Amino acid sequence: MENYKAGGDRRPSAVQIQERVHEGLVPEVKGEFEALQVAKAGGWEIDALILEMEEREKAAGYKRNFFEINFKSPKHFTIAMVIFASMGGLLSGLDQSLISGANLFLPKDLGLTVQQNSLVNSGMPLGAVGGAILISPCNEWFGRKWSIVLSTVLYTLGAALEAGANSFGMIVAGRVILGIGVGLEGGTVPVYVAECVERKIRGNMVSLYQFNIALGEVFGYVVAAIFLHVKGNWRYILGSSVVFSILMFAGMLFLPESPRFLMHKGKPVEAYRIWKRIRGIDTLQAREEFFVMKASVEEEEQEVAAGSAGKRFPWTDFFTVPRCRRAIIYANIMILLGQLTGVNAIMYYMSVLMTQIGFDDERANYMSLVGGGALLLGTIPAIFYMETFGRRVWANVMLPGFFVGLILIGISYHIPLDTNLMGAEACYLLGLIIYMGFFGSYACLTWVIPSEVYPTYLRSYGMTTSAALLFLASFVVTYNFSAMEDAMTRTGLTLGFYGGIAVIGEVYQLLFMPETKDKTLEEIDIVFSRPTMDIVRENIANIKQTASYLLSGKWGKVFRDQKPRRQSIYEGSMEETIPEKV
Repeated sequence: MENYKAGGDRRPSAVQIQERVHEGLVPEVKGEFEALQVAKAGGWEIDALILEMEEREKAAGYKRNFFEINFKSPKHFTIAMVIFASMGGLLSGLDQSLISGANLFLPKDLGLTVQQNSLVNSGMPLGAVGGAILISPCNEWFGRKWSIVLSTVLYTLGAALEAGANSFGMIVAGRVILGIGVGLEGGTVPVYVAECVERKIRGNMVSLYQFNIALGEVFGYVVAAIFLHVKGNWRYILGSSVVFSILMFAGMLFLPESPRFLMHKGKPVEAYRIWKRIRGIDTLQAREEFFVMKASVEEEEQEVAAGSAGKRFPWTDFFTVPRCRRAIIYANIMILLGQLTGVNAIMYYMSVLMTQIGFDDERANYMSLVGGGALLLGTIPAIFYMETFGRRVWANVMLPGFFVGLILIGISYHIPLDTNLMGAEACYLLGLIIYMGFFGSYACLTWVIPSEVYPTYLRSYGMTTSAALLFLASFVVTYNFSAMEDAMTRTGLTLGFYGGIAVIGEVYQLLFMPETKDKTLEEIDIVFSRPTMDIVRENIANIKQTASYLLSGKWGKVFRDQKPRRQSIYEGSMEETIPEKV
């Protein structure tokens, strides 16, 4: 392909571009790297592609339907899309914490044993594993949007079964169906949002999903408090999520499909129509990103089609292609670090844990709001600052933070309740607030990272493994919580197991975690095309530099030296050499 430079003599005029499009003389862009180089040079091919898409859209004669709404500004549409899609997080969090309040009454009403109640508590994460397995087929057959719609139907059915349960089998069935909806939605919404929003706010917007989870958990404790003295209270508590699932179902009907998914399915004109609605084509950045997205997805599809095994089973690339293998290992280790530090077990058993340190049933339910509120507040900094400081800084600061919280919780268990009840409760609550606050910020990474590190053609398969692992780990930790507490003691479980995982995770993050902030999904593809040892060497150099700043008293430099926003998505983002495809 010819090398066209921005502002050069060889760049054709708008009229010449139009003539070339009509005559079919636009040179073919043969891959992601070539497209990035064209965009970096300000190539006229970008304008030519936009013009071509406009003409193909007119020729197709698309008509607006009832559910196709438009906003004056694409930014307004993006905000609406993120709010409704992220409502799935609110549902997920709501159903996680509702069971905490119901635990005070449900076992007695249904005559459940301790083991049966453990299964009721862990039934949702167990069902979520099944829902996560459905992510790939549902995303590939129905698309991102309709997978989310299906999850809202499952939410509604599960909550209705819970509210009407009159036996152990029925309540478990309701929890499992609800969990399937959680698993399907949890692995789809972050991908849907990441594929639709601008790269400079992607981390912030996907973090909004975790914020909604935390908000839902607080709502769950509030709902439990509202119905605390109502006859049959646990039925109202568990059934209340139906209201939110119906709202989300209605809102999702008016939202579009992901343009990257449509491009992946060979529908570039439909992808372009949606891109105009949610991102616009007026800015250079939006035009460049659409151009590179089209080239990148087409290149991926050609690579998949090149081999007979890959054509039938694309997911085998996770074993045979180092770039894909690096992504799945990295994403899933971050998932495990988020779950094996015990947050879901603490959330599910919050009210029970409160009774263990001296609160009665009613006060335990009200005090559960402290933990939920800290988790909610902890997610707010991630929404505003994750893209400023980057994924690495965020992870490496937040993980030690909630380790400190675990230490305080462990100490509180050794303060005698009969002689110093106030001290034990104060120490426990302080540790809980610190743990939940820092974890709220850290937990955003467990959704941001899997949603952005996989290549487009493997994104649904990757999210299937990541979401399944997330909910499987949640099930294991939640189901075995009571048994582990008895075997290890409360302090041993808190510091020995949960705290030990946090320490190991910090070492891993310092050495192996790459930085993906302020990059498009296509640029992240190139990050993971680098050998792992290159990333490790780069991280070690950064650690040495940071240590040097800290030891010399230049603390502010650690946080101030953040890369400024790029006006173009390609300024300073690419090396001149094509990365090795390994």
